[in-house]
Amino acid sequence: MAFNNAIGISPFEEKVWLARPSVYQNSIDYIYEAYTSKWMTTAGTNINEVEREIAEMVGCKYAVALSAGTAALHMAVKLAGEALYGNSEAGKGALRNQRIACSDLTFAATVNPVVYEGGTPVFIDTEYDTWNMDPVALEKAFETYPDIKIVLVAHLYGTPCKMDEIREVCEHHSAIIIEDAAESLGATYKGVQTGRLGSYNAISFNGNKIITGTSGGMLLTDDKKAMEKVKKWSTQSRENAPWYQHEEVGYNYRMSNVIAGVVRGQIPYLKEHIDRKKAIYMKYKESFKNLPVKMNSFDAENSEPNYWLSAMIIDQEAMCRQVRGERETLYVEEQGKSCPTEILETLAKFNAEGRPIWKPMHMQPIYRMNPFITREGNGRARTNAYFDGGVADIGLDIFERGLCLPTDITMEYGAQDVVIEIIRRCFE
Repeated sequence: MAFNNAIGISPFEEKVWLARPSVYQNSIDYIYEAYTSKWMTTAGTNINEVEREIAEMVGCKYAVALSAGTAALHMAVKLAGEALYGNSEAGKGALRNQRIACSDLTFAATVNPVVYEGGTPVFIDTEYDTWNMDPVALEKAFETYPDIKIVLVAHLYGTPCKMDEIREVCEHHSAIIIEDAAESLGATYKGVQTGRLGSYNAISFNGNKIITGTSGGMLLTDDKKAMEKVKKWSTQSRENAPWYQHEEVGYNYRMSNVIAGVVRGQIPYLKEHIDRKKAIYMKYKESFKNLPVKMNSFDAENSEPNYWLSAMIIDQEAMCRQVRGERETLYVEEQGKSCPTEILETLAKFNAEGRPIWKPMHMQPIYRMNPFITREGNGRARTNAYFDGGVADIGLDIFERGLCLPTDITMEYGAQDVVIEIIRRCFE
C-alpha cells in the first residue's frame, strides 16, 4: 500500500547514496606527487606501483592499468579473439561474427566490447543461488551453438559465479574464459581472488566501486605476451622506432598517472571497505527477517563476496502489480505488498538513493534480437518472467522483483536504520 508515515520520518538532510567513494589523504599526496614531478601523463611511479600492488594482491603475474574497466574488457576480448582466430583486420575486429557466450544479468559494459570486436553476444540466463551465469544454461548454449569458443562471465554486485561448474563446461568445449571482475575486487572463490579466474580478466576503479580512482580499470593475466600486447595496443600501438610508427590499430586506453595516484591511495583500505560493506549487508539481512524479501545470495560454502552492493528481491506473493515499459513504470498499491518501483520512489522522497537491478541484456533494445539461452534451451525476450506456473527467465524475474539498496560506507550513523524502516513501511 502507500507508504505509511504515521509516526513521522523526515527526509535525510544529507543524501544517503547508493555507494560513493571514500577520500584519503595518501591519495591526495600521490596526486600531488604526480603534479609536482610533472608526471601527469600515462606513465609514472603511481601507475607502476598500482600495477605491482594489484597484481600481487590478486595473485596474478601481470597487470596493465587502463582508462576504464570497459577498456580492460575490450582488451581481454581482443586478446581472446586473436588467440583463437589470429590477428584482426583493421576495423573488422578479431572475432569476425563469432558467437560469444555472455552473462545476461549485468551492465552493458560487460558485453559491448564483444561487439567492438565484431562478435555476437549469446546471452546466458541467470541462476538464483548467486544471481550469476547459470552453468546448466551455459551447457545448453554449447548444445545449440557448438562453435562458441569464448565465455565472458561477470560477478554480479561483487558475488563470485559458480566458477568450477562454469570452468568444467568451458574445458569440455575448449572455450576460453574472460572474467569481468569489475564489481568484485577482493572477493574470493575457493580462496582464490576474483580477477585471476579466467585467461584474461578485468577489474574497475569507477567512482562507486569498492576502491576507486574516479575512473580507471585494469587487465589482469598470467600471460606475459598478452600483457605486452595490451601495453602496446593501449598506447596507440606504437612500434619500437625512432618516430611514430604504427602497423596495427591502437587505442588511447592507458591510465593517467594522476588517476593511478587515487587508486594507489585506496588500495590499503580494501579490506576495511569490504568489512564495512559486509556489515551493511548483514544488517539488512537481519532486519528483513520478518519481511517478505530475501537478500542477494551467494555460495557461502565456496565463495566470499566483497559485498559491493546490497540488493534484495521481493517474494512473488508479496509483489503488488507493477508494469515496466522501455522508460516508464507503473504500479498499483496493494495492502501488505510492495514492488521495486514503489520502494525506490519512496526512498527518493526521503533523499535516499536505491537503484533497479541491471536490466538483463537480452531485454535491452539493442540486443533484443540476440540469442538468449535458459536452462531449458533456446529462450527469447518475454514481457513476463513466468509461464505455466514456472520461471521461464530467471534474470528477468530478478530484475522485476529486485532492487539495490543504499550501501554507502560513508552514510551517517543511524541512516541505515531509517532506510530499513522506510522499506518496512512500504509493506504495511
